[in-house]
Amino acid sequence: MKIAIMGAMLEEVEPFLELAEHEPLLKFFKKHSDTFYGGNTYHEAKYKGLDIVLGYSKIGKVNAGLTAATMIEKFGAEKLLFTGVAGAVNPSLKVGDLIAATQLCQHDLDITAFGHPHGYVPEGKVYVEPSRELLHIARKVAEEKGIPLKGGIIATGDQFIADPVRKEWIGKTFDADALEMEGAAVAVVCDALNVPFFILRSISDAADSDATFDFDEFLKHSSQVSSSFILAMLEEIADDQAQ
Repeated sequence: MKIAIMGAMLEEVEPFLELAEHEPLLKFFKKHSDTFYGGNTYHEAKYKGLDIVLGYSKIGKVNAGLTAATMIEKFGAEKLLFTGVAGAVNPSLKVGDLIAATQLCQHDLDITAFGHPHGYVPEGKVYVEPSRELLHIARKVAEEKGIPLKGGIIATGDQFIADPVRKEWIGKTFDADALEMEGAAVAVVCDALNVPFFILRSISDAADSDATFDFDEFLKHSSQVSSSFILAMLEEIADDQAQ
């Protein structure tokens, strides 16, 4: 089985690259080739019997969609796990919390002038749902490791939201719990190509006027938290495959 591990920024996948370079762990996570394609570098590796393709897309929906499609169509990924950070919309979410998307939507998609709801285009849908199987694995990992994992709606848009008014609008319009800039694009690609996917975000800021400061301060820590969780999911998938 080949699994794609994807983030938007180098910092979000760097923990995996560091793992591959850590000599005692090479027998578990072995990087064996790099491919430069479409403006990005993709790293292929093996982990406990799983074939892995790892890469980061760069920020934004178009880049994320391109990278997800490349991982599936060129590298043959059969499942896709996305790891990264997000801003909180739901006030119950705090910095460092993990949230698994139960639905994803595009908050900046607007053809309401034609009578459609926000986030909708003809022949599409407002909300895309990730794999129930992968969500189940995530909840199992969280329970086994005693890690609080919240589920919720993640809203995606090509905007870094640092405006409390816009944040409130997104929350009310989409019932969103968190927001970021790539997840729904990945969801649309995977849904169209029938590839199970999972989106995990670690809360790095409150998506308000202090977002820039909080984002810079917590990015590295949040990326380490979410990548560690994804690694534990890989272990569960590998164990299931071996049975």
